Amino acid sequence: MRYRELGTTGIEASAVGLGCWAIGGFLWGGTDEAAAVDAIRASLDSGVTLVDTAPIYGFGLSEELVGKGIAGRRDQVVLATKCGLVWHTKRGEHSWDVEGRSIHRYLGPDSIRFEIEESLRRLGTDRVDLYQTHWQEPTTPIEDTMAALLDLQQQGKIRAIGVSNAQLEQLQRYVACGTVASAQERYSMLDRGLEATLLPYCREHGISILAYSPLANGLLTGKISPDRQFKGDDLRRDNPRFGKGNLRKVAALLKELQPIAERHQVTVGQIVIAWTLVQPGVTFALVGARNPVQARENAAAGDIELSAEELRTVDDVLVRRGPGIR
Repeated sequence: MRYRELGTTGIEASAVGLGCWAIGGFLWGGTDEAAAVDAIRASLDSGVTLVDTAPIYGFGLSEELVGKGIAGRRDQVVLATKCGLVWHTKRGEHSWDVEGRSIHRYLGPDSIRFEIEESLRRLGTDRVDLYQTHWQEPTTPIEDTMAALLDLQQQGKIRAIGVSNAQLEQLQRYVACGTVASAQERYSMLDRGLEATLLPYCREHGISILAYSPLANGLLTGKISPDRQFKGDDLRRDNPRFGKGNLRKVAALLKELQPIAERHQVTVGQIVIAWTLVQPGVTFALVGARNPVQARENAAAGDIELSAEELRTVDDVLVRRGPGIR
C-alpha cells in the first residue's frame, strides 16, 4: 500500500481509502451489517487507513458501522466524515424527501456544531481526522461555515478541514479563510471533468483530491452483466449508465484492459483503481466494499505499479471507447 500526505497537514493516509456510502444501505438496496463491519476490519488488515463516511449514508447507520469496525483500532485510522446534508432541521436549501424525512443542505454554524457531536457519538470517538462539508449551499456564507470548522479544529474535535462537491469559486472562498486539506469529488475514467476545474488549482495549492466513485458505482469493475437486476432503492436501478446498451459498451472497453490485468495477475477493477491513483493531482481513491473479499481486492490495488507503456495503452482505449459511453 502507498501512503500519501493529506494536504499539507502532515497526516499520512493510505492511497486507497474505504468509501462507506454503500454499507449504509440507503440508495444501495440495503446492507448486510455484519458483512459491512467485516469489510471495514478486512480493509484495516490490508493496510487501508483512510476510512470515509457521512451521516447521510443510511441516516447514521454507516457511521455506526464504521464505529464498530474501527473499535479498538482507532489510532490506526484516518477517519473522515462530513456535515451539511441534514434532516434535523428545515433550514438551508431543500434537497429531497425520502422515508418521511425532509433532507436539506445546510452548513450553518449551529447545525455543524450539532452534527459533529452526533457523528462523534455514532463513531465512538472524540475526534475526526478530516471533517468535510458534504454539499455546498447558498443560504450560509462560506465564511461563517469555515469559522465554525476552524473553531472545531481549535477545540481538537477535528484535525483537518475538507470540502466535497464544491465549485472552484467556492473552494477559493474556503481557502481565503483558512487551510483546506482536501476536496472530495467524483472522478473516474468516465468522469474526468475535474481535470479542467478543481484539479489544477488543488495541485497548485497543496490540496489533496479524494476521488470518489473511481469505479463509477461498480460500472468499471467488470462484474456487472447487461442482465443484472438492481433491487429496492438501488440508485443504479433506473440509471441509463446501467442500461444494457451502455453496459455492453463498458464491457468492450474493459475487455481491452484485460491483458494488462492478466499481466499483473489482478482484476480489471484493480487496474482501474491503480490508473486513478497515478492521475496528476489525484491523491486518494475512495472505493466502496460491502464484504471482506471486495475490501481486500480494493486494498491490493494500492500496490500495483503501471508502466508508462501500460498507461499509454489505457489512455488510447479511453480515447477510442470512452466518448461513446454514458
